[in-house]
Amino acid sequence: MSGARTLLQIAGAPARPADLARASIVVIDAQREYVDGLAPLAGIAPALDTLGRVLAGARAAGAPVIHVAHRGEAGSGGAFDPEGKGFGFAAPALPAPGEAVVEKGLPNAFAGTALLDLLRATGRGEIVLAGFMTHMCVSTTARAALDLGFASFVVGDACATRALPDPLGGADIPAEQVHRTALAEIADRFAFVVRADALR
Repeated sequence: MSGARTLLQIAGAPARPADLARASIVVIDAQREYVDGLAPLAGIAPALDTLGRVLAGARAAGAPVIHVAHRGEAGSGGAFDPEGKGFGFAAPALPAPGEAVVEKGLPNAFAGTALLDLLRATGRGEIVLAGFMTHMCVSTTARAALDLGFASFVVGDACATRALPDPLGGADIPAEQVHRTALAEIADRFAFVVRADALR
């Protein structure tokens, strides 16, 4: 068993489960680009299946759900081009009727969007984050949420990412290592990392 501790543990912050009665769900970039588009992710299929179960549980509990979609340059043919298939949401994480959809252009889902206003309108001070990519938009949004005063939970098994090149010239860093490291960084200070079956 590891002897390492997070900064939250060192500070004495008790671990606790996410309570869907007090939280809003923010689904980040559950888009086709990561399934069969320009940036397919390792582990995307099981992560999406888990995300589908998270959404079903949240809807059954009456928790507000907000979907975030990354929007690229229209007509560019690049990633997240709103005129291409990669911009669309991926099943089973499709928005249900009445659920808010926010479009963003930066990794931080709060930057230049209505997300903060939508969350504050719910009257709930906790958010549950899930989606893609773990090391990019999920991590960046969790960090921003802390600065904005939210208690955050990241559903680790409802996230996924991709392999990255080593900027120092070593071998590529495998997707699973990037994913685990990103979750560890988030859990150190910014949010509680939980599994989907721990949501209640």
